[in-house]
This record gives sequence, structure tokens and C-alpha cells, in this order.
Amino acid sequence: MNESSLIELRALSKTFRSGTETLSILSDIDLDLPKGAKVAITGESGSGKSTLLNIVGGLDGATSGSVVVGPYRLDGLDERGLTAYRSRFVGFVFQFHYLLKDFTALENVMLPAYIAGAPKKEAFDRARALLADVRLEARSAHYPSQLSGGERQRVAVARALVNEPELVLADEPTGNLDPANSAGVAELLFDVADKRGKTLLVVTHDARVAERADVRFELQAGSMVRR
Repeated sequence: MNESSLIELRALSKTFRSGTETLSILSDIDLDLPKGAKVAITGESGSGKSTLLNIVGGLDGATSGSVVVGPYRLDGLDERGLTAYRSRFVGFVFQFHYLLKDFTALENVMLPAYIAGAPKKEAFDRARALLADVRLEARSAHYPSQLSGGERQRVAVARALVNEPELVLADEPTGNLDPANSAGVAELLFDVADKRGKTLLVVTHDARVAERADVRFELQAGSMVRR
């Protein structure tokens, strides 16, 4: 891998079988993304955006080709190796926040760090700092039901960063939000990733979100086109 690259895809393809038919989702994708890049991928519904993100995140496997992210060659890892990769190297933000309803905002953010083995005080301090970064320090003791949709998604952004990942993957992170909250969450996501020196890969259908990225691609018929 090039020393400046964090993500390197070579001849990446993904197909699905449906009965006797084979459906090609991604076809021979080559991609190099440098460390610290803020990247957006757009495309029509069903174009393979989320599939690509899931492959890079180790949640799905490619049919063929190689996937190298940092020191990890994903296509050569077993499930244990993929679990370690997902917990140590990647932070995820999804369209739905997936916060635990019986835990406060602070507890939701600190829990992944605590599970990963961080001492409770360290997990607490990381979570408090991240909630301050997403402007929710005053709401840290509130439960998800007491937060607005935009606030819940901001908690999810903080949670994605609590284990200090090198790479943050966001799949339609503003898809469930109204325009005002969408703009606010997108701004915070990019700003916090930039402040903390993270590489950010965002899948989105929202042109305003994509415009915040320094590199933009569109998936068309399974191929990646730079915009």
C-alpha cells in the first residue's frame, strides 16, 4: 500500500445470486483514499453505496478483489480478525442512531470504550470530551427519549469516535433528519472528524452533505466516477 493511503481497493467486485440470476452490484473498483481525507460517495438508490461501505467496514465481504485498510487486509481476515478491525480501527454512524434507550447520552457514548477494555474513568473522560465536541455536554444525562432526532444523531457521532478509530464510516447519517438538523449534523460530523484527524467516508444522497467533502465520487452501474 502507498504510505499516504488509508484505504486501497483493487479490482473490487460484489455480486449476489438470486435464483438462477447473478446480480452485479460493484464491478472492478480501484480506489485509493489518503489518510485524513473527507470523502463522499453518492449514487442512485440500489447503486451499491451501502454495500461498498459495508465491505470497507468489514461488515460484508467482496466477491473478488482486495480490500486493504491501514494495516488490515480485510479479504484475508477471519471473523475474529474482522471483529478486532471493527472495534479498534473503525467507527460507524448509521442512518438510525441505534442508541440504547435505558442509557443516558453519556453512557451510550462511553459504553463501546468500556467494552473494548478502557478503564471506566478513561471511557467517561473520552465520552465527556466528545459530547462537548458535538455540543451536547449539557444533555449528557438525558436519555434518548429526551433528545431530539438531531441530538440523538449527534450522540451517535460521538459514540463512533469514542474508541479513537482511524476511519469513520457514515451511511446516510442525515437520512432520517429534517433539513435544518441534517445540515447541523453534517457540519458537526465533518468538523469533529477534521478536528480529531480522522479519515471520513460518507455515503449520502444529500448533495449538501456531499459538498462538504474534499473528495466526491458517484457510483454508476457498479463503477466509481470521480466528481
